[in-house]
Amino acid sequence: MTAGLILFRSLRLAACLAQGAWRIAVRRHDPLQVAHETSRRIAGVMGLVTDVGGEVPASGLIVCNHLGYLDVVVLAAQAPCVFVARRDAREWPGFGWFLRRMGCIYAERESRSNAGRTAAEIRAALSLGRRVVLFPEGTSSGGASVLPFQSPLLETAVGRPVAAAALGYRLDPGEGDPSEEVCYWRDMAFVPHLLRLLGKRRIHAALRVESFEAVDMDRKELARELRRRVDHLRSPAAARPARRVHRLRRRDLFRFSRHALRG
Repeated sequence: MTAGLILFRSLRLAACLAQGAWRIAVRRHDPLQVAHETSRRIAGVMGLVTDVGGEVPASGLIVCNHLGYLDVVVLAAQAPCVFVARRDAREWPGFGWFLRRMGCIYAERESRSNAGRTAAEIRAALSLGRRVVLFPEGTSSGGASVLPFQSPLLETAVGRPVAAAALGYRLDPGEGDPSEEVCYWRDMAFVPHLLRLLGKRRIHAALRVESFEAVDMDRKELARELRRRVDHLRSPAAARPARRVHRLRRRDLFRFSRHALRG
């Protein structure tokens, strides 16, 4: 059953990515919108159900804890976003191509000069009214805690509206530990991890979002405040009624969008 499910979902995932790539490369559709719609389809293929609390802002910087590549699918499924990602994300099979076409901003945090270039690209995207997602922990984790936030790129949020976002995952009973089966961290290999993930009957994601304005703070103070807010949003005390839960109908997984095919 699991092997058959993995094969079925692998084929559907490949079809989703191929359709999205065709719309971007051939039909010249807006890459951010295509990535948003493709992420919603991928969520359906993977059995990913997202419980959303709070409002995803129409524009501005969104600062989130980082648990792995699935974070990109969850967030992009909510709305078109530009992501700030590590350079090695370009090599993720399938996903890396989309990140490049989405105008992903690649960060090299170990270099001060490159951090300045990255910050300039973030400001440019924000000035265009984009949603820009930043994972300031600088790496992914198993979700046991929120790692310290690196502050240099948060300079772009000083004096602007910013949203704190917290992500968490759980699996159905008997499906394993989310920190090992869903989170992508340490020295995990991408393809074996993805295949195991495709074998899970359902993945439950919880996304909590809270907006505020970073007034009278420098970047280091903002980093501490954002980390505090993200950590609070992860706690059971911060749970709130979901704004929406994303599920795709079965027929949506078996047909291409007529709009996409006709352009």
